[in-house]
Amino acid sequence: MTLTGLYVPLITPFDLAGDIAVDALTALANDALDAGAAGVVALGTTGEPAALSDDERGTVLDVLSAVCRARRSHLLVGANSVEALRALADRPEVTAALCLVPPFLRPGGAGVLAHFAHLAQASPVPLVVYHVPYRTGQQLGPDDLRQLAGLPGVIGIKYATGGIDGDTVDFLADIRPGFAVLGGEDPLISPLLALGAHGAIAASAQVAAADFVQLVAHWQAGDLVRGRALGHRLAGLSAALFAEPNPTVIKSVLHARGRIPTAAVRLPLLPAGPDAARRALRSPRRARQLVQAPERPPRRVRVVSAPGRWPGRSRRTPRRRRDPAPTGRRTPR
Repeated sequence: MTLTGLYVPLITPFDLAGDIAVDALTALANDALDAGAAGVVALGTTGEPAALSDDERGTVLDVLSAVCRARRSHLLVGANSVEALRALADRPEVTAALCLVPPFLRPGGAGVLAHFAHLAQASPVPLVVYHVPYRTGQQLGPDDLRQLAGLPGVIGIKYATGGIDGDTVDFLADIRPGFAVLGGEDPLISPLLALGAHGAIAASAQVAAADFVQLVAHWQAGDLVRGRALGHRLAGLSAALFAEPNPTVIKSVLHARGRIPTAAVRLPLLPAGPDAARRALRSPRRARQLVQAPERPPRRVRVVSAPGRWPGRSRRTPRRRRDPAPTGRRTPR
């Protein structure tokens, strides 16, 4: 099984009392799947899992497991320890676990490889590596990533390196069959798809899921013109949504649209400022214009030949410039 398409990492919405807004979470998941997403991600960093209690994390998993079971859609779950992985054994709806490269310790490529081999051996579900080196502090070269791809039980990677360089091109030029590369840096998803990524895990898609689904479809179909144009527009949207710490701006936009009861986040996050939310609310309209506006065929000019004129020349002749009326004055030579 190769993971392809769009996966939407969902926020955790809170109600006015500060509890999880279960109905809103259910609606967000269904909206993403209705738009064509291949699946959703529960308890990713966008969902603020570190700020949730054990019971609240269980609630999120219950809600999203039920949706994905009913919709027969993929469910990825953030889980970074053996204990968290083993807790997924009783959840048959889970397709894979999204596991972060160990942060802060910087164990080196060999240490990361040993860590994921240990997790994969203990896990009841396949693993997707979450590689985000500017947050973890751990760089991994193309050879390190290929070794991770060769581990039994590791089926993909969320690739979020903060840029595209020679290592990115090298890695994507030689991907192991069956191993999925999912773009995880929202503004760079389009170029990653152009280089051969299989899909995306994009938080920005909560605001414009159908457009991100279309973006993946354009590149998979080889439609370079539409893929490039839509990719530029969605990169602008993503930049606006990540102008402040994620998911603060996304929550502000969803609340402004009436899709969640509040824009509340939990510490250490603070709510997004009003200017950031306003800029992000303007961006989706521009991003959707490409996919919503019908194509206009090129204008055709009907050319008719007139008797006595060269074939192909129009009946319409250039307007002759009139000489100015005489004024009685002689023009000096």
